[in-house]
Amino acid sequence: EYDRLLDTLTINVTKFFRNRETWSVLADRILPSLQRQRGGRVQCWSAGCASGEEPYTLAILLLELGCHAPGASGGEAQVDATDFDRVSLARAEEGAYPPGAFEEMSAELVSRYLTGDEPRHLVPAVKALVRFQHHDLLQEPPPRPPYDLIICRNVLIYFDRPTQGRLLEKFVDALHPGGYLVLGKVETLVGEARTRLVLEDARERIYRRP
Repeated sequence: EYDRLLDTLTINVTKFFRNRETWSVLADRILPSLQRQRGGRVQCWSAGCASGEEPYTLAILLLELGCHAPGASGGEAQVDATDFDRVSLARAEEGAYPPGAFEEMSAELVSRYLTGDEPRHLVPAVKALVRFQHHDLLQEPPPRPPYDLIICRNVLIYFDRPTQGRLLEKFVDALHPGGYLVLGKVETLVGEARTRLVLEDARERIYRRP
């Protein structure tokens, strides 16, 4: 019963670079700042990653900054991508999507990071940055903290306020000092997280742990 409930909470309607303004702030300001702070080693968590568009978008931005997967040349980066829905995770690990998934992605990035026509496949460099894992946000600890950036968009809205507060506390605890949390456009901080995070960008719902 509990498993079926969580399955119904999964949002599967998504695209690469969905809510483009959020990604622009991350690309122009947040990720370069983290890269400087962390000496090129940027650790991220996409919580509630659905079928993978969000963590792969993040991986593309990291590659654009010169980051690479651990063991490769350049600054090391890793994106942990978790979800409760095993079907969505299986699709994500394939790294193949219909052309419509890239409607909000620039032609330049499409040509650089995708191959094939239909479905289109992500190049190995993008996939190498992302580590998918089945995970229960409510019951399990974060996969591999601490993180420099946690993205959890359009997940909190499905839970009551006390549960939102507990999840936000979990995210704050999993952040490095100076790390960032990104929520969905209609989500906001509740509970103790309001005193532990500072607002970085009100419009894009980006918060920083001091």
